[in-house]
Amino acid sequence: MDITIYHNPRCSNSRGALEAIRAAGHEPSVVEYLAQPPSREALRRLIADAGLTVRDAMRSKEAVYGELGLDAPELGDDALLDAMVAHPVLINRPFVVTPKGTRLCRPPELVREIL
Repeated sequence: MDITIYHNPRCSNSRGALEAIRAAGHEPSVVEYLAQPPSREALRRLIADAGLTVRDAMRSKEAVYGELGLDAPELGDDALLDAMVAHPVLINRPFVVTPKGTRLCRPPELVREIL
């Protein structure tokens, strides 16, 4: 099965999802998105395929979120996507893509829905 995980090894949810994938007998493509962020369009597609809004896919607890004023309700998806591409730490994690779908695996057990 072709599986990709957008992974941050410092995140317990991301590590948990990766462990669940491997425990199910799969070896995914691991994209450490802080070093290799997805393109703007790839990010937009991940978010849409997971059934989320752009705001749902953001890490609002990151310092840069407040510093950039990203909590302003008038900011649209384009501005939020631009911020996420410029500052990949704002991308919530882990996104997992399989032939059965795309999920933001928080909690990591959600990965089982698409394995």
